[in-house]
Amino acid sequence: QVQPVESGGGLVQAGGSLRLSCAASGGTFSGNAMGWFRQAPGKEREFVARISRSGISTEYADSVKGRFAISRDNANKMVYLQMNSLKPEDTAVYYCAINPDKYSGGYYRMGQGTQVTISS
Repeated sequence: QVQPVESGGGLVQAGGSLRLSCAASGGTFSGNAMGWFRQAPGKEREFVARISRSGISTEYADSVKGRFAISRDNANKMVYLQMNSLKPEDTAVYYCAINPDKYSGGYYRMGQGTQVTISS
């Protein structure tokens, strides 16, 4: 079974950039849509981005549209989230997920998360 493992989080000043990576070991990676959720302290987990199995189709939360970009490398079983123009409100634990649903918040599997902290 495919299991996501995130990396790339850290502390960045507002306006800066970060690229999160997700390595998906096991299973058939290219057969699954992939995506990202995030959860800030005291808040519910929220959908961030989703990419189709082929990588052709992407979806984003309104709060990150135009600033974040999701991509995937099926040959190497990797998913990336490029985050630009970061804001303090982007501070959260970011989770890589298999088959995420933008509207229900559902997913098949999720990683342990990576912390992203944006300082003002």
